[in-house]
Amino acid sequence: MSTLPHSQIAIPEAGETEADDRHAALSYLNDAWVEAVRDGLDEDCLVQAALFAALRSLVATYGEEPCAAFVERLAGKVRAGEYTLVGRAH
Repeated sequence: MSTLPHSQIAIPEAGETEADDRHAALSYLNDAWVEAVRDGLDEDCLVQAALFAALRSLVATYGEEPCAAFVERLAGKVRAGEYTLVGRAH
């Protein structure tokens, strides 16, 4: 169950349980990703599918405008290195 407000999309501070749930969710997604790559799927295809599925879910939950505002803020986060793994900068 989401604890996010419906008027905007923001990741709230996570308590221990929520952090554990997020870690578990990321682990499930990572396992599926690795399996798909092992089965021969191109990672670019996986990226496109994952983004589409995530955005579709966000729009269904929060609506177009809050989702669009969230996506607009992502550019700054990407530029700030929030999604860069150490040693994997391109």
